[in-house]
Amino acid sequence: MESNFVDYVRIVCRSGKGGRGSMHLRHVKYQPNGGPDGGDGGHGGDIILRGNHNYWTLLHLKYQKHIFAEHGGNGGRDKCHGTDGKSVYIDVPCGTVVYNAETGKYVCDITYDGQEVVLLKGGRGGLGNYQFRTATRQAPRFAQPGEPLQEMTIIMELKLLADVGLVGFPNAGKSTLLSALSSARPKIANYPFTTLEPSLGIVSYHDSRSFVMADIPGIIEGASEGRGLGLRFLRHIERNSLLLFMVPGDSDDATHDIKRDYEVLLNEIRKFNPDMLDKHRVLAVTKSDLLDEELIDMLRETLPTDLPVVFISSVSGYGLEELKDVLWKELNSESNKLQDITSEDVIVHRDKDMSRFLEEMHAEGADEVEILEVDDDDIVFVDDDEMDGIEELDDYEIIDTK
Repeated sequence: MESNFVDYVRIVCRSGKGGRGSMHLRHVKYQPNGGPDGGDGGHGGDIILRGNHNYWTLLHLKYQKHIFAEHGGNGGRDKCHGTDGKSVYIDVPCGTVVYNAETGKYVCDITYDGQEVVLLKGGRGGLGNYQFRTATRQAPRFAQPGEPLQEMTIIMELKLLADVGLVGFPNAGKSTLLSALSSARPKIANYPFTTLEPSLGIVSYHDSRSFVMADIPGIIEGASEGRGLGLRFLRHIERNSLLLFMVPGDSDDATHDIKRDYEVLLNEIRKFNPDMLDKHRVLAVTKSDLLDEELIDMLRETLPTDLPVVFISSVSGYGLEELKDVLWKELNSESNKLQDITSEDVIVHRDKDMSRFLEEMHAEGADEVEILEVDDDDIVFVDDDEMDGIEELDDYEIIDTK
């Protein structure tokens, strides 16, 4: 059965080209020298991204391979202005990141509802010959052509927005914990890789307070090299304020395995994005209902001391209240608030390795995007040098509608 959760799409986008100005001379009865009256061409439509909190996936864009804005109309006689091309708004969920599909370079980021980013600007309309009249050039016989359109093939990636991200091996109890703490009902079974897509749940706390928890598919040792489901789903916890590492404590040599599993998970995250190690971390030892109090006390002395450790059981409810207290305390700690403030609006997105990305997409059966033929004279291709101007709003105009 095909999943409704789509976290990446590839689309060919084109803005509209500007309409050409009119070269027309007025000829009416009793006015043999009416002069120029050619109108200006209309502006081409823009391609605009818009954040919409009503979407939580990119499913509505999965089969929309081409998005084109309207061209501007040509100018006419009697100083008639050409019609402006209609701009196209692409509604995307908050947390969507856009990359150039040809180079893998980061383009822009949609982080809140109502945010608008002009991805591709439409061409300006050309001036009609009426605009070029002067005292010494009273009958100009030329007009401007419209500016060409812009084209870019983009990749949109969705990175879920949550407060707490669950990190663990398959069958570590992540989905069980999410279902125990929230009303989310992810698939739960006793075999590896039960979770094939991320899930979100709202965890209720005291006094009507709450926080959002994200569950992602399990990762295994060597995931950075493509083993298991790889590290593709880790991008969904890149924005989380807190990482909750979940390691089961029901193995024969729990002392060794808990420490080793935590170090393996930490190493895989380091390989994916070293900046994620700066986030606050909490270690939860799951399936603790199978451990007695004496063994739990012994294990506490051998576990890492640089982060809070909580022993829990999602089935029996053991330690869940303590876990929520620890998570709330860490989420609202001064150091975590300071980190959120300093990182807001300055999130650094790494450029994408397109060769590796295309291999992953091909392995998952992604369709190739057909490029429709257009006259090269009518196109301005947006290159990487122009993308560098996004911070100065030279090439991508950000409209703040908060």
